[in-house]
Amino acid sequence: MNASKLSIVDLTKRYAPGMEPAVNRLNMHVEEGHLVALLGPSGCGKTTTLRMVAGLMDPTAGSIIVDGKDITHTPVNKRGMGMVFQSYALFPHMDVEQNVAFGLQMRKVSGAEQRRRVEEALDMVQLGHLAKRRVRELSGGQQQRIALARALVVEPTLLLLDEPLSNLDAKLRETMRSEIRSIQQRTRATTLFVTHDQDEALDMADRIAVMNGGLIEQFGSPTEVYERPRTRFVANFIGQANFLNATVLSEDGPASGDERFYKVQVDGLGRCGAVGRPGLAGNSQELVIRPHRLKVDLQAKPEDDPLAGTIERISYTGDMLGLSIRVAGQLIDAQLLTSSAGVPRLGDSAYLSWEPADAYLISETPGEEGAQ
Repeated sequence: MNASKLSIVDLTKRYAPGMEPAVNRLNMHVEEGHLVALLGPSGCGKTTTLRMVAGLMDPTAGSIIVDGKDITHTPVNKRGMGMVFQSYALFPHMDVEQNVAFGLQMRKVSGAEQRRRVEEALDMVQLGHLAKRRVRELSGGQQQRIALARALVVEPTLLLLDEPLSNLDAKLRETMRSEIRSIQQRTRATTLFVTHDQDEALDMADRIAVMNGGLIEQFGSPTEVYERPRTRFVANFIGQANFLNATVLSEDGPASGDERFYKVQVDGLGRCGAVGRPGLAGNSQELVIRPHRLKVDLQAKPEDDPLAGTIERISYTGDMLGLSIRVAGQLIDAQLLTSSAGVPRLGDSAYLSWEPADAYLISETPGEEGAQ
């Protein structure tokens, strides 16, 4: 494994004695060149964590280590980091070129070197032709790119992004997250990216730290946190999910990696297959199934089949069809690609099934198991 560029060790922040910690003994290791997303709802501690790494806020306890050096109490101007704020924080009285050069001037970089690096940074974000423009004359997307160029031009030890896309409209956010990811991969800048948007995290990050209540509930690749959520919160926050109560009857052989196939009894739905971590046989667990992983047969089936149900809600979004199906007294959500053949109607019968590998047994409680 590559050495960690950034190590966060037992990082804690209390805003006042006796208060619940905003960040609670957080541990995380970020590899060189990786983009790591801190993902979670408002108040989960993600921005507080980023500000402590930046040096804008002092931790109550714990350590922040960059390149093997403890910088926990190093002043912000000595950390060599680049930060893009949610508001971009550009200087309105300066033109684009002056904004990008500001950090270099503060570091007393020579004039010739400043000009070279500023030109390269503006070319990198494809805005070299606007070098003499005032920032107030730029669009939101252009301002975001200038803020990114200003952060990268100083060749930072870490690039810190605090929800930089939140002020953009939906279409522009998609474009800009692709551009940011492309630039980050070209520069190999080790990056911490704060977001509450699951799509941004899944699309951009090498690894995601899903935070809740000051804790990391799961730390892993986008595929890991989506396909194999360790807690109910992670499964519910990232994507859509159905939660079913199940009794694990027996192990049914190895799956992939450390996982096992199991036979389970799902409340009201009968026996089926699922996957989970070893040692779950005989336990009651929650079963997670993503709506798009359910197979839906709209042809008539025997009414006494435990997976036969009735469509109670239909949501049409152009490319996807969302169905809420009443099965054995519980609503189960499914998603289908739309078809020119038409849309089912409310009250139509539907028959559900799934592959065992698409049903996952949650077996862990909230904590920081995946943060190391």
